[in-house]
Amino acid sequence: MPLPNTSLRYVLVYVFETPAGPYLVDAGWDNDEAYDVLSAGLVTVGSRIEDVRGVLVTHVHPDHYGLAHRVREASGAWVSLHPADAAVIPQFEGSEPSPAFYGMLRRAGAPTSAIDEQRTALRMLASREIPRPDLLIEDGEEPDVPGWALTSIWTPGHTPGHLCFWEPRYRLLLSGDHVLPRITPNVPPPADDDGDTLGDFLESLGRLAERDAAEVLPAHEHRFTDLGGRLAQLVGHHERRFAEVLTALAEGCEVAWDVAERMSWSRPWQQMDLLARRAAVGEAFAHLRALARRGLVIEKSGETVRWSPADGVGSRE
Repeated sequence: MPLPNTSLRYVLVYVFETPAGPYLVDAGWDNDEAYDVLSAGLVTVGSRIEDVRGVLVTHVHPDHYGLAHRVREASGAWVSLHPADAAVIPQFEGSEPSPAFYGMLRRAGAPTSAIDEQRTALRMLASREIPRPDLLIEDGEEPDVPGWALTSIWTPGHTPGHLCFWEPRYRLLLSGDHVLPRITPNVPPPADDDGDTLGDFLESLGRLAERDAAEVLPAHEHRFTDLGGRLAQLVGHHERRFAEVLTALAEGCEVAWDVAERMSWSRPWQQMDLLARRAAVGEAFAHLRALARRGLVIEKSGETVRWSPADGVGSRE
């Protein structure tokens, strides 16, 4: 399914055939091009959008949830989300972006000019109203998909209510954005002083290690095998990021904006657009909070959150 204005280029939507009709995992971006591609894809498996009976959405981001309501309008299908993702839908609504979207930059020590630029960029993404899901699926529930034995696995981190789906008979793991074959999903900053989104993400990776998957079906890039190997790579990636953060603090950085500028990303900091920088700063904040939970970093709250190495903690390789 095509995506507009993104380096990811596409999102993968999976179709489960059943005696009652097709069920989808994720739905794609809400535009006419994606709707036409979905329609054509269903025709190739002998079905139509009007036949869809349910849409299992892995998480609330618009490349997964966006088109679900149009599928529902055309077919009467139910749409599901985890309750934690359904709860954040209001943040994406309104003619102005939620203060949570640019308030994080203020807490991260971003320059005033960057905050103003981000507010303008995010205003273009704001939506008046976003349809709500019909069903809320909790961890461990078995969605009603006739002929299949899907079980939901709550894997917070990328979003608070991200879900993976496990089919034990065929040893298939539908991993959404939680585990991708080559790239790592963005982990946003915690929404409050008690949150640890990166800690949640890493713990969720451990939960998937229990599954003996023959094949992983992610939402981007391509299917892959060796789930255990990929999980180990993701853990190692974030351990290297932790080391970069501690080095930045040891060299005098005090705020997440400055730490993010010193970290390694897929493209240099100077070449990032506004939204990419915001994502990078949010992830730096998430790493700082996780290190604080480990006792390696001291967090000093305020309008701008400041960070410093804990006593006896220096840079590491």
